[in-house]
Amino acid sequence: MTKKQFKAESKRLLEMMINSIYSQKEIFLRELISNASDAIDKIYYKALTDESLSFEKDQYYLKVSADKENRTLAISDTGIGMTKEELEANLGTIAKSGSLAFKNENESKDGHDIIGQFGVGFYSAFMVADEVTVISKALGEDTAYKWGSEGADGYTIEEVEKDTVGTAIILKIKENTEDEKYDEYLEEYRLKSIIKKYSDFIRYPIKMDVTSRKLKEGSENEYEDVQEEQVINSMVPIWRKNKNELSQEDYENFYTEKRYGFDKPLKHIHISVDGAVRYNAILFMPENIPFDYYSKEFEKGLELYSNGVLIMEKCADLLPDYFSFVKGMVDSEDLSLNISREILQHDKQLKLIAKNINKKIKSELQSLLRDDREKYEVFYKSFGRQLKYGVYSDFGSNKDVLQDLLMFYSSIEKKLVTLDEYVTRMPEDQKYIYYASGESYERIEKLPQTEVVAEKGYEILYFTEDIDEFAIRMLMNYKEKEFKSVSSGDLGFEAEENKDSTASEENENKELFDHMKNVLAGKVKDVRVSKRLRSHPVCFATDGEVSIEMEKILSAMPDNQNIKADKILEININHEVFSALMNAFVTDKEKVNLYTNLLYNQALLIEGLPVQDPVEFTNDICKIMV
Repeated sequence: MTKKQFKAESKRLLEMMINSIYSQKEIFLRELISNASDAIDKIYYKALTDESLSFEKDQYYLKVSADKENRTLAISDTGIGMTKEELEANLGTIAKSGSLAFKNENESKDGHDIIGQFGVGFYSAFMVADEVTVISKALGEDTAYKWGSEGADGYTIEEVEKDTVGTAIILKIKENTEDEKYDEYLEEYRLKSIIKKYSDFIRYPIKMDVTSRKLKEGSENEYEDVQEEQVINSMVPIWRKNKNELSQEDYENFYTEKRYGFDKPLKHIHISVDGAVRYNAILFMPENIPFDYYSKEFEKGLELYSNGVLIMEKCADLLPDYFSFVKGMVDSEDLSLNISREILQHDKQLKLIAKNINKKIKSELQSLLRDDREKYEVFYKSFGRQLKYGVYSDFGSNKDVLQDLLMFYSSIEKKLVTLDEYVTRMPEDQKYIYYASGESYERIEKLPQTEVVAEKGYEILYFTEDIDEFAIRMLMNYKEKEFKSVSSGDLGFEAEENKDSTASEENENKELFDHMKNVLAGKVKDVRVSKRLRSHPVCFATDGEVSIEMEKILSAMPDNQNIKADKILEININHEVFSALMNAFVTDKEKVNLYTNLLYNQALLIEGLPVQDPVEFTNDICKIMV
């Protein structure tokens, strides 16, 4: 029997396979099962177009058999089989796809779609086997053939006896090494787990002889191990079932079985599309945030199947970062696969699926917000921060997608409200959307800067997360209404006469304010009369792009670049403290310096900023007490 040589490309691929180009060797079983399923598909297809053939689905199956003693693993099928020429063509040439050739020959006919890269997937067997034997009898042929190879040296083909149509692939499993335990591919429990993981939704039964412990016949307490043939895969994936057949419990069970989370999903989305690209998907909105969600260990992505075969456990390209919390899967018959079936060619179909999924997720979140506000707020508590990051990232390119999903706590409603709800109830004379930033709702409520805005009856949005102000700065406006911080130097509603009055008061007190500004040189940009304060003597306003809250966040970062907000110390000239300040300015300039530093430190404390010299501050307090 003459040994034939692989073509040069095939030999190189085989050498790569033997050294494992796949990240996980276990996928060899997925590949061989997919090939076997394809072989049955071909008979089904022929039966559609050949009246002399009938297809009784119950007669078609796959069988996985392990023989520990002889270290062999066999994968057999009742599919279409291969002739001698097909064995040589499909298994002797790199990327020669029997399935693709079959499909191309019949592409003008209606029928069952056929996927698979037989030649390429077959080579993965050499990752775990020293020797691979293929015994196959083709449909309509009287003779069977055996193809055998021990690797890159070549292969043999010879005539053999085989009673039934179909193919059996027998792997001689490698011996264990220090790095690899090949024995696991002969273990019943391991084979079952690999089949369930990758091939659970293959449409034909995958059978195995499974050992179970049963009571010995005629005995009351004596047990024995019994082998029974069992079907390992479920065959019909939930996403291909009619939605009307499925209950909420079915979806929750699927969520649990796939280990998408330990919680119950807040909402599921079942998608079936049969258009420019065909796909099915089941997506879930989790209730609870994963413990590692905001860490670099977290991996986003959906499970990706091609015709029921798992291709990628986490396909990141299907989800934008701002929807990375979504769990679930996508199955499409139209996706192209490359050499390993693990790495998907990022083609137009995938991009179209991702685009459609993105729109669907947004639509479902809007529906949840509109129809089940309580449930949406539960979701938002867990993942609202991620939506805000989405607004801020990529220079605000996603803000139009996300702005209607944002919510902030309202000073008037005392609950979370949307931007649309805020703008809808704005008084006619209100020009801006006002917000205030702080560590908590309670702290913000007490901020001196909120007094005049609240007095006008204007609603204030409370920002308590570090991302809030950055996101809003990127958003800039909503429905043509700009955002305005209550600490902004110009609140935008002072009457003209008030502006004249303020200018007059500034001139009257210019000498005092210039002196205070000199005392605080390098600490504040200016000292001026406040029109926002009512009951408090002092506060900070800001001028420029960086707010005080942003300064705090930036200073806490590892690469702190010492970015500071331009602070303006505002003085309430109607407060009794100002009277004391004026009297001191006439009689005791040193006391003015003392009062100035105290007021500055008071403004720092109100904002939650650290006092730069606590000892000096406590000494200053002591001075006014004696």
